[in-house]
Amino acid sequence: MLCLTMVPLASMAQQGLKDALGKHFLIGAAINQWQSDGQVPEADALTDRHFNCAVAENCMKPESLAPAEGIFDFRVADKFVGYCEQHQLKVIGHCLVWHSQAPDWWFTNGYAASPASKEVLKARLINHIKTVVGHYKGRVHGWDVVNEAIEDDGSFRRSPYYNLLGEEFIEIAFRTAHEADPDAELYYNDYSMAGEKKREAVCQLVRNLKAKGLRIDGVGMQSHNGLDYPNLAEYEKSIDAFAACGVKVMITELDINVLPNPQGFGGADIAQNFELQQKYNPYVDGLPAAKEKEIEQRWMDLFSIYYKHRHQISRINLWGVSDGGSWLNGWPIKGRTNYPLLFDRQYKAKPVVQKIINLFSR
Repeated sequence: MLCLTMVPLASMAQQGLKDALGKHFLIGAAINQWQSDGQVPEADALTDRHFNCAVAENCMKPESLAPAEGIFDFRVADKFVGYCEQHQLKVIGHCLVWHSQAPDWWFTNGYAASPASKEVLKARLINHIKTVVGHYKGRVHGWDVVNEAIEDDGSFRRSPYYNLLGEEFIEIAFRTAHEADPDAELYYNDYSMAGEKKREAVCQLVRNLKAKGLRIDGVGMQSHNGLDYPNLAEYEKSIDAFAACGVKVMITELDINVLPNPQGFGGADIAQNFELQQKYNPYVDGLPAAKEKEIEQRWMDLFSIYYKHRHQISRINLWGVSDGGSWLNGWPIKGRTNYPLLFDRQYKAKPVVQKIINLFSR
C-alpha cells in the first residue's frame, strides 16, 4: 500500500509547471536577449521543463524594432522567435503600441522638435503594425496590440497617441493587426487592473471594440504585485469582469515585489525613479525565514485564485525567468536585490513551485 501511494507523489515531483498548469492554460515567462541569444544554458533548462510560451521582454517593442523612420531591425527579435520555436514555446508579441519605449523620432516631425501631425502619426502607426505583424505572420500566437492606454482613474492616458488621434488610435491598431495576420490573437494589456475604475474602463473599451466589429481576444492583467497589494478580492472581481466581456483573461507580467516601497510609488509606470537608500534594500544577503514564508504564502494565495478561475484564464506569464534577471532589481530604484520570481538566482525552483504543481495536480 505504501509503495502504491508513493508512485504518484514521485511522478508529481518530476513535473514542471507546464505539465500541471498547462492542462488549463499557457504558462511562460518574459525572456531577455541574453537567453534567446543562447548565452544562459541554465535558463534554457528551466524553460524547457516549466514553460510552454514566452514573451519578448524588450526586443519586440517599437524602440528596438524601428531605430529610424523607414528602417526596421528584426535581428534580435528574429532570434527570440527562433528560440521559441526551437524550445517549443508559443510566441507572444509584446508590444505593438505603447507610449513608452518608442523611438525618438516616433512622435516628432522627423528629428525636429515640432510634433508629428495627426496624419503622419496615423500613417506611422499603420505602417509599423503592418510591417511587424506581417513579418511574423503565422509564427506569433498573439500580440499585445495596445499597452497601458488607460489611467488608474479610468480616463484615457494623455499619451501622444491619444493627444493626436484620440480613442481612434486603439481601433486603428486592432484593425491593422488583424488585417496583417488574421489568425493571431489580439490583446489589450495594462497594469493596476484590480482597480474598480480601470476595470470598468477596460470593460467598456472591450465592448466598444466588439461593437465596431473589431477583433479583441483577451485582456492582459499585468500583475506586478506586492506582498500587500493588490486587494485580492478586487483582483478576482477583475478576472470575472473581463471574462464576462467575452474575452480571455491573461495574467501577463506576474511578479511579487518583496521590498519596501518609497513614498509615492504605485502602479507600474516605468517613468518612476527613486533614490537608492538602505531602508529600501534590506535583503542584500538573503531573505529571513519569516519573510520567505510570507512570500510563499502570497504566491499560494495568487495561484489559488488562478486555480479557482482556471476556466477563465488562458495564460500566465511571469515577468522574467529568475530573480537575478528581474527588472525589479533596477526599478523603481536602481541597484536593489529583489526576490520577485519563482526561480532563484541559480535558476533553481523555490519550494513554492512544487506546492503550485501539487495544487494543480489534485
